Amino acid sequence: MTPADTRAEPATVASSEPVDRNSASAFPLNGVAAGERKQTSGPPVTAPGRRQLRLPSWTPRRQHSVVVGGFLLAALWVTSQIWVDPTGRVAALYSSDPAQVQFFLAHSVRVVLHGEFPFFTEQFNYPDGVNLMANTAILALGIPMVPVTLLFGPAVTFVLLVTLGLAGTATAWYVVLSRHLVRSRLAAAVGGWFCGFSPAMLSHANWHPNIISQFLLPFIVWRVLVITRSQRPYRDGLLLALLVSVQAFINEEILLFTAMACGVFLAAVLVQRPQLWRAAWRPLAKSLATCTAVAGALLAYPLYVQFAGPMAYHGLSDAVRDYGNDIAAFVAPGSPTLGGDDAANTGLAPNYSEENAFFGWSLSLIAVGIVLWLRHDVVVRALAATGIFFAVLSLGERISWWDQEIGVGPWEWLVRLPLLDAVVPTRFGLITTVTVGLLLTLAVDRSRRLPLPRRTLRLRTAAGLVLALLPIAPMPLAVTSRPPVPEFITADRWRGYVAQDQTLVPIPVPSMGNTHGMRWAAAVNLDFKIPGGYFLAPRNANTGDPGRFGGRPSGLGELLSEVASTGRTLQLDDRQRRRALDDLRHWRAAILVLPVDQHHAEPLRLTVEQLVGPGRRELDVWMWDVRALTDPAPTAA
Repeated sequence: MTPADTRAEPATVASSEPVDRNSASAFPLNGVAAGERKQTSGPPVTAPGRRQLRLPSWTPRRQHSVVVGGFLLAALWVTSQIWVDPTGRVAALYSSDPAQVQFFLAHSVRVVLHGEFPFFTEQFNYPDGVNLMANTAILALGIPMVPVTLLFGPAVTFVLLVTLGLAGTATAWYVVLSRHLVRSRLAAAVGGWFCGFSPAMLSHANWHPNIISQFLLPFIVWRVLVITRSQRPYRDGLLLALLVSVQAFINEEILLFTAMACGVFLAAVLVQRPQLWRAAWRPLAKSLATCTAVAGALLAYPLYVQFAGPMAYHGLSDAVRDYGNDIAAFVAPGSPTLGGDDAANTGLAPNYSEENAFFGWSLSLIAVGIVLWLRHDVVVRALAATGIFFAVLSLGERISWWDQEIGVGPWEWLVRLPLLDAVVPTRFGLITTVTVGLLLTLAVDRSRRLPLPRRTLRLRTAAGLVLALLPIAPMPLAVTSRPPVPEFITADRWRGYVAQDQTLVPIPVPSMGNTHGMRWAAAVNLDFKIPGGYFLAPRNANTGDPGRFGGRPSGLGELLSEVASTGRTLQLDDRQRRRALDDLRHWRAAILVLPVDQHHAEPLRLTVEQLVGPGRRELDVWMWDVRALTDPAPTAA
C-alpha cells in the first residue's frame, strides 16, 4: 500500500482499539498508519558550553533494517547445514520432496528458455506425463529464479527458496503488522517472528518451500479487510485479484486456507457486531465481484488444465487424506526447535514434515491467558474463534489423544466436499499458528498501556516472551548426505544414446521412495525424459480418477524397488521378463543406468542382467543399451 493509499483509506482495519459504534468504519480494527506516529526523537539538549557525544539516532528505517536483518540471519541459521553443501545434503528422513521441487525448478528453466507448456510435462512419467497444475509446480517461484538455477543448479535454488521463504514470510507479516495493526515495532517483530519461524513453518522448511513461502498472505489478508470499507472497491478488488493470482502459482492449498480463515474471522466479527454489515456489504460485494472476475479470467485456463486436462485427478490419495493432528500435538514442542524431541513427538503428527501445531505447553497456556486478559476485545475474540475452529478441523477424521483414538472429528463430514477433498487436514494448523502470532502481537502492544513502571513492564514483557518462545526457538534443520549426480549424467555421456523421444531409465525406476533419477534429470535441465517419478496422478493414469502418488504401476518398477529395499537378488521367470520388456517398450527406453555406488548396486545389477543381458561400466555407472529391444520393428516396404 502506498502512502497515498494510507491517506485515502481511513485506517479502520487492524487494531483492537475500542470504536465508536456510530462510526462509518466497517470493522472495529482501527489501525495506525506509519505517518501517524508521534516523533519523539530529536537532538540532545545540553547545557550551554558543554559538549555531548551524539549517538546515531535510532530511526524507524534502522529499526526496520535490524528486524529484517534478524529475520534473514535466523533463516540462514535454520538452513545452515544445507548451505554447507546444497547438492550433497538433503533433509533427513525424507528426500523425495526436495528432489521433486528441484525437478519443478528445472521445468521453469525450460518454460523460459524453450517456451515449453508450463502446466503439463512429459519429461517424467513418460509417456503419460504429469499435470503440473495439480502438482504445485511453483511457477511463481521457479520462473523468477531461472537465472539462479542456470548459474548454480536447482539444488542451490531450492535452499535459497527455503531461506527466503522463512525470512520473507516473517518480514511480510512485520510490515503489515507495524503499518496497520500496532504501534509497537517490538510487537510487530514478535508477530512476524512467530509467523515466519513457528514450529509448523520449520517442519515444512526442509521439504515444502511452496508452503512456507507465505509472503503474499499478509497482504492478501490486509486487502480483504480493506475491501470491507473501501472507497474504491473496483480498484481494491483488482489489487486483491492480482495477489490471489500470483499466490495460486505458489500454492493453491495455502490460498484456500487464507480465504477460509478470512471468511471465518469476518463472520466472527459480524456475530459480535452485526450492525457493521450495513456499512460493509456494498464495498465488499463490489470488490469481491471484481476480484472474482479478474482472477477468474487470469486463472480460468490453468484451472481448466488442473481439473479437466490430461492426468487430472479428483481427490487426494488415501495415504494423506486422513492426516490429522493429535490433540497432544498442540502442547508438545516441534522437532526442529530448541525444546523439541523427535522421539517424544512420534505418533503426534503424520510425519516429521507435517508437524503443523507443536506450540509447547508454555505458549499454549500464554495464548489462553492472552484471550482471557483481552476477552472484551472484539478482534481478540474473533481471532480466538478462528484459531479454535481450524485447530479442530486439523484433527482430521479421527480425533486422538497421545495416539489413542477418542472419537470422530468434523472433518469426516467435510472431506468429500469439492476443493476440500484436495486438502491435507493437518495443515489447518497453519491457520491456528497465524492466529496465535497475532494474539502475541496484540498482547505485546497492549502491555505497553499497563500502569506499571517502565523497567518493570519491560522485564515482565521480556520474561513472557522468553517463556513463550524460547522452548520453540528454531534450530538448524537436520540433514543427511545424498549421492552425487553421476558423472555419466553431468558429463553428457548419455547424449550419445538417448534420442528426444526416448527415455533414460534410472535404476531403480523413479518413484516416491526412489527420486535420485529426478535429480539427475533436473541437473541437466530435463534434457532427457524418465519414466515414473514422484508426483500426484489419477489411479492407473485414468484422467478424473482419485489421486495417488506415482503413475500407473509397472512390473519392472515394483521388481527393482523390492531389490533396492531388501538387497536380495531375485530369480526371475519368463513371465516377469516379458512384463519387464513390455514396460521398457512402453517407456521407449534407450538405456538403463545404475550408479556403481548405488545402495545394493550388486543385487540390482544381477537382477537387471537377468532381464536384458550384461551391462557395461561407463565412467561411474553400469549402463545397458536396450534400443535394439525397444525400438519399433521397421515397417516392410
